Amino acid sequence: MGKGNNFTVVLGITGSIAAYKAAEIIRTLRALRDPANPDRRISVRVILTASGAQFITPVTLQTLTGNKVYTELFVDADSWDVQHVGLADDADILLIAPASANIIAKLAMGLADDLLSSVALAITAPRFIAPAMNVHMWENAATQANVATLAARGVKFIGPSTGELACGYTGNGRLAPLDEIVAPLARLFLGTAQNMAGKQVLVTAGPTREYLDPVRYISNPSTGKMGYALARAAAAHGARVTLVSGPVDLPALPGVTQINIVSNAEMAAAALAVAAEMDIIIGAAAPADFTPLKVAPQKLKKTGVTAETLELLPTTDILATIGAHKRMGQIIVAFAAETERLEEYAMDKLERKNADIIIANDITAPGAGFACDTNSAILYTRDGSRIELQLQSKEAMAEQIIGYLVEFGHKFC
Repeated sequence: MGKGNNFTVVLGITGSIAAYKAAEIIRTLRALRDPANPDRRISVRVILTASGAQFITPVTLQTLTGNKVYTELFVDADSWDVQHVGLADDADILLIAPASANIIAKLAMGLADDLLSSVALAITAPRFIAPAMNVHMWENAATQANVATLAARGVKFIGPSTGELACGYTGNGRLAPLDEIVAPLARLFLGTAQNMAGKQVLVTAGPTREYLDPVRYISNPSTGKMGYALARAAAAHGARVTLVSGPVDLPALPGVTQINIVSNAEMAAAALAVAAEMDIIIGAAAPADFTPLKVAPQKLKKTGVTAETLELLPTTDILATIGAHKRMGQIIVAFAAETERLEEYAMDKLERKNADIIIANDITAPGAGFACDTNSAILYTRDGSRIELQLQSKEAMAEQIIGYLVEFGHKFC
């Protein structure tokens, strides 16, 4: 493990155009300081593969880290120190960013034919992988199987994110944003305070689907990313988390009790069944406000459907129902996605839900709202507090919200 005040991150860089972003990862990691011990810092030791060296040079990385850059598995006898063992023993964290499909495949098979794969096999410290590759390579069944294999072995994946790729395609395969990569490493460096230990937290996330017939439904573009980020952050702070999730394309969270649902009625039943025992309830889901009066047993034909045949009923207002039965000391957090009159509508919703806090965001703002990896919002409280949550990754915003909830909760002690 890291020696003295230093906390050692071994950074593996593989062959990807995103390799240049490793420079910013190094700069950010080296800038982190422990408030309890300002002399303690992160030391970064880089392993650069032959392919990675085609995109960024060893001299750049050595200048940024102040340390030797490692490239070879075997070195001359005069400096022989069994490098893969020494690097593995010194590491507090192994981060591979960017990680190519090739290194992911090698690690899944347990190969050790170069320095990076050898260190990855020998290391006992936490391992993080931030993939970056062509969308079709990422979505290939072989890559997904390798990712699943490594995840089952305890490797943590960060990203990838969706967007325009260097190859010209648009899709999933971009290196995750810098703050998403650095956040879990910073938590390990600083130590995540278990300041929610013993607390029970309910989080709802994602959309619901209200079926018209076997193939059509009413829904919205919610991805569940904000809710999942909040559940992950609460669990990292020691809470016992129950996540009620609508249909989303996100992996299950380790250490979190997850209940998967489809419809508003199912979400309401799952949430209401456990709400009374929860200390904090976070309604980050986007459940449908209406559901069909009747669900057709067969697919409706276009020629037979008119506005009059699509009769809708309001669905259960889940958070308002929970709020109506809120017990003393229970904290309810609502979310409001608006396109206008943000504060007016948010405060009205806070009252109607009997919530204590509402996170309101303008979904027309760039980088905010549905189907984004980032978000910006304003946190309002019943006592009139107003806190701006600047544009940032949803992971970072979740950490900020959970931190505020810890402080807010002291009012109820």
